[in-house]
Amino acid sequence: MALTPTTPKTDAEKRAERDAKQQDALLREVDDALRQDQFAHFAKNYGKQVAGVVIGGLALFGGWLLWTEYRESGHEQVSEELVKALDQFDAGNNDTAAKEFAKLEKDGGAGAAAVAKLMRASVAVRDDKLVEAARLYGEVANDSGVPEPYRNLATIRQVSINYARMKPADVVEKLKPLAKPGTPYFGSAGELLGAAYLDMGKPDLAGPLFAEIAKDEKVPDSLRSRARQLAGMMGVDAIVDVDETLKELRQEGEEPAAAQ
Repeated sequence: MALTPTTPKTDAEKRAERDAKQQDALLREVDDALRQDQFAHFAKNYGKQVAGVVIGGLALFGGWLLWTEYRESGHEQVSEELVKALDQFDAGNNDTAAKEFAKLEKDGGAGAAAVAKLMRASVAVRDDKLVEAARLYGEVANDSGVPEPYRNLATIRQVSINYARMKPADVVEKLKPLAKPGTPYFGSAGELLGAAYLDMGKPDLAGPLFAEIAKDEKVPDSLRSRARQLAGMMGVDAIVDVDETLKELRQEGEEPAAAQ
């Protein structure tokens, strides 16, 4: 029987706290821009912040996807080896995790090799080796033999790393096909695409896109909340249920207080 991935609580709590701080900082800048009418300054810096959130938020998704696939298809040995590698990654043992993923990349089959390379790139990101990470993501994204979900994930993560060095038009070209409602990466790709539109001085394109993200119930709540505020900032109504939105806002206000 395949094992279920385990996560040391202390490390998970630390990462959750870090991600929450990133998101809170982003929302504070939204509020400041609204109050001080600094939209141009905000738009200039928004894309870089979103890229950082995307890098953190998608780190383990590819590994989970492959673990589920191999568990359900009966490849128990590969799934258990992947669990061990993911546990090492989640515990912060970067060197050990990198070795485990390299072994899977060599011996685990095509699907396992793709996700192992994705996770090696995640280790490189954690070690601040962003050039190496971008290279690995690019190799996965451009490999026609890799299943499409993994190639799409690699594309988003490569763009998130290179965003500050890319032309907004190039970001649009890469991510527009992935930023469609109903697709698995609509939220992550759409937020980066919206940031590129802002960098291009096209809030008329960014606003409706953020509104769509905010209304999509399959998108994570934190991302929907950001998108809703950004859409409103550009004069686009993104609220479907007023009562539900007020409830979410109250919960967001209570969570920081409870953490103190």
